[in-house]
Amino acid sequence: MSIVPARRAALCVLGGVALFAALAACKDRPAFKGSSLAGTHLGKDVAMVDQDGKPRAIADFAGKVVVAFFGYTHCPDVCPTSLAELAQVMQTLGPDAARVQVVMITVDPERDTPDVMKQYVTTFNPNFVGFTGDLAQLKAAATSFKAYYAKVPTKDGSDYSMDHSAAFYLLDQKGEAQVLVNNNAGADVLVHDIKLLLE
Repeated sequence: MSIVPARRAALCVLGGVALFAALAACKDRPAFKGSSLAGTHLGKDVAMVDQDGKPRAIADFAGKVVVAFFGYTHCPDVCPTSLAELAQVMQTLGPDAARVQVVMITVDPERDTPDVMKQYVTTFNPNFVGFTGDLAQLKAAATSFKAYYAKVPTKDGSDYSMDHSAAFYLLDQKGEAQVLVNNNAGADVLVHDIKLLLE
């Protein structure tokens, strides 16, 4: 019996084992529809105040999946659309919604006081939480999430709007950032990825 075929058979067996192990590892890994943020530790340095004026951090929601996003109450389109979509997500989740916390972090703390945030976010869902604070706290929060924001004055300089990142950050029940979902991905994608994090 030739040695070459025996080696070839052994290599085939080893190759098959390696392939099986790789497939098993892929099977164990959650198939998120959003982009993976695993290992990034985003959102760890958020220290702001909520809509009741209480000091808050993302870590306060340990045991829940957190859906965090940046916006502001004077936002004409993206922010109210996002909140309405998240309200739909919570409705779709049914009883599991009690294990999910939506957090809107304002990029406009000058106008978005705790009272303003409370009136705004709870209009969409009474359990939604709004974070605000001073400009230094906003900068630290945005840096922690690697989120973008910028004040854009109107042409006559009498008012301003805010440019900002519009994606959803999904953090697991230990407060670790796991998934980034585009704001136009749709409610079904959010429900899918949130359910995986609830498992």
